[in-house]
Amino acid sequence: MPRKIELFVPAITPFAADLSVDMERLVANAHRLIANGAHGLAPFGTTSEANSLSVAERMEALDALIDGGIDAAQLIPGTGCCNAAETIALSAHATQRGCRGVLMLPPFYYKGVTDEGVFNAYAQVIEAVSPDLRVYLYHIPQMSGVAITLPLIERLIARFGDQIAGLKDSSGKWDYTASVIEAFPQIDTYSASESMIPQNVAAGGAGCISASLNVNPTGIRALVDGLYGPDHDTLHAQVSGLRSIFEGIPLIPAIKAAIAAQTGDADYARVRPPFVELGEAHADAVAEAVRIAGDQRP
Repeated sequence: MPRKIELFVPAITPFAADLSVDMERLVANAHRLIANGAHGLAPFGTTSEANSLSVAERMEALDALIDGGIDAAQLIPGTGCCNAAETIALSAHATQRGCRGVLMLPPFYYKGVTDEGVFNAYAQVIEAVSPDLRVYLYHIPQMSGVAITLPLIERLIARFGDQIAGLKDSSGKWDYTASVIEAFPQIDTYSASESMIPQNVAAGGAGCISASLNVNPTGIRALVDGLYGPDHDTLHAQVSGLRSIFEGIPLIPAIKAAIAAQTGDADYARVRPPFVELGEAHADAVAEAVRIAGDQRP
């Protein structure tokens, strides 16, 4: 049976004027994304500014999403921290709330660590949480400095079986994605760029978890639904063209600026330090991305 292809949005975290998490906008934006074609959300990852959020804020925000009507089965929240205690607390909370799984960075402060050490870090968390925990490994070595290698994945699956549910590859290197899909067809492997969706699907992957899904869920969903059909090239050109704009400007402030423009709500553009809001130098690029995306209102 063919694998279901899915799109999960690493949803932005809106902030109020005092830079607290704006729960009302968080929930409203989540509903907008689902309504416009996303299959689910992967909040509290890189695009969500998760490493600028406290553990308590992440838990409260996850509760707000679920209590606000987002199905927990559509959520794969980020839970990976540098210390086991916080990763365990976040992962246990997500599991208790019924989330589909958790997207888990390896401990990312120390560099040059061995696969043995990374395995031990994952094992410590998995064993402490629950047999119900489902882990999606988060490979983003250009940011974390810690790679999720194929031997590490093999060892984790051998030890924990279907508790290792999938992997998000944010390396941007298709050869790595393809090697994971080939070696471990039993897990869901997601690309982090919608431009790679045709390759991902053809190889047996599970879809995409992309920052620009925040801005273009309708267009990216149309590509998934129209893969290899008569409009494939046009749909792929649309999502790739929009993606290329964001790759040339500060990504997270630009995504938030685009959502502010799409919704007519400037408060969505706020970021927490060390990010700064996008300046006029990139206003034309954001406007072009919004034009390409088209109507993405609720």
